Amino acid sequence: MSEVSLKPRRRNGSTNIVVYLVALVAVALTVGPVLYGALGGFRTNGQIAERPTALPDPWVVDNYAGVLSGAPFWTYALNSTVIAVITTVVTVVFGVMAAYPLARYRFRGREALFMVFVLGLLFPAAVAVIPLFILISRDLGLGNTWWGVALPQAAFSLPLTVVILRPFLMALPRELEEAALIDGASRIGLFWRIILPLSTPGLVTVAVLAFVTSWNAYILPLLLLQGEMRTLPLGVADFSTEHSADTAGVLAFTTIAMIPALVLFLALQRRIVSGLQGAVKG
Repeated sequence: MSEVSLKPRRRNGSTNIVVYLVALVAVALTVGPVLYGALGGFRTNGQIAERPTALPDPWVVDNYAGVLSGAPFWTYALNSTVIAVITTVVTVVFGVMAAYPLARYRFRGREALFMVFVLGLLFPAAVAVIPLFILISRDLGLGNTWWGVALPQAAFSLPLTVVILRPFLMALPRELEEAALIDGASRIGLFWRIILPLSTPGLVTVAVLAFVTSWNAYILPLLLLQGEMRTLPLGVADFSTEHSADTAGVLAFTTIAMIPALVLFLALQRRIVSGLQGAVKG
């Protein structure tokens, strides 16, 4: 009996080792380039050319200081921040307003309407850049503006937002809604005072996803923005082109451009996981 009982444990132990090894390789492939870029910014071009994989010796802060002291970087950062904030606000507001009736009301065509949002996940912004360019620049006159980039980005973020929020809202107890209505609360008051506070984990999740997606967007800003309106990803490309021989400077610029999205994810990772778990359970 003892020999038979030990076999499953050995199998579980070997399985765990394999899982840990796979996770370690995945972490190395993910974090490795980020660490290499961050450490490369503390080196000189001579150090990188002589020993590409070595640690900084000595540590040099001139690359990061040069990027942060340059006016173009802060212009790029301001544009990225404003566009990302507008995109996030529009996505969350309209996303929760669309997900709420699809989750809490029963009406004919509800599931068909939800499938429209699900199908929207299959169409990334890259497949519609040319029509969007014509619509935004010529028809709406929003070319080379923050809103001209933020509104299409919010539109393409809505499907994922609705898909995440709908099951989360469906999982909320209906007893709370019925009790609030009996106490005299209106539908709008119920939505603002009860539904939204209870939906905070899901709202944080979709807000972070919308912000990071907008922050990292490249193709749409490339077509619609010019000159001083360009965002940080475009700034990285411009800096790499202008300073192609300055490898350490390019690594420093790229690392700083990644920091806001990285810090946002690390600071809110528990809320993001909580929101996704609520969506899956729903």
